[in-house]
Amino acid sequence: MAEICPKCGLPKELCVCEVLDRETTKKIKVYKERKKFQKYATIVEGLTGDELEKTAKALKQMLACGGTHKNGVIELQGDHKDGVKKALLSLGYPESSIDA
Repeated sequence: MAEICPKCGLPKELCVCEVLDRETTKKIKVYKERKKFQKYATIVEGLTGDELEKTAKALKQMLACGGTHKNGVIELQGDHKDGVKKALLSLGYPESSIDA
């Protein structure tokens, strides 16, 4: 017998929790700021929990850059403001929730 998702009660193959979490996400704010030695860092705010870690890993792979996630914020090395919006759209986040 298939495993059952504890959150939605559906079998794991049919689980839609992850998709629903993305659709009900609050505003995602994307901006850049200067760090040490006049280098830029792209900051992504508005994600929480396990979604934060998965999205950070995907963004780092898609944009071919380094970065971290901590305290509810994803910090990417370099100026990737435009690329982050496109990457978030390809990951399934609605355009209306992304403020870049």
